[in-house]
Amino acid sequence: MKYISETQKTIDDAARDLETSIKANGFGILHTYNLKEILKSKGIDLPEECRVFEICNPVQASEVLAIDMDVNMALPCRMSVWQDKDKKVKIGMIPPKAMMESLSASPVLKDIAADVEEKMKAIIWAAK
Repeated sequence: MKYISETQKTIDDAARDLETSIKANGFGILHTYNLKEILKSKGIDLPEECRVFEICNPVQASEVLAIDMDVNMALPCRMSVWQDKDKKVKIGMIPPKAMMESLSASPVLKDIAADVEEKMKAIIWAAK
């Protein structure tokens, strides 16, 4: 239930290009987190870098919520850029279609999630 793509870019370049790609594909960025910095402020050392992006396509989110408000707990979508223990930079997400299938039997919601997933894959490919 993960979609991950490796990039040869630096973490900063990959994060910048992911942000650009998110916006270019009709999604908004609601929030970003630098987990290394957040944990450092709490006195915890995270050796690897990790940036998390909470993103939303407002039209599709409103369609989903109009059908099943309970699904709000799975929104917004998240994408991450991080380094693994070998310092390889990766960009990934939890595929919305698989997540939606675990939350709802609605074929309409599955179709929306599949569309969002394809757009998110395109975002990752453009950023890598």
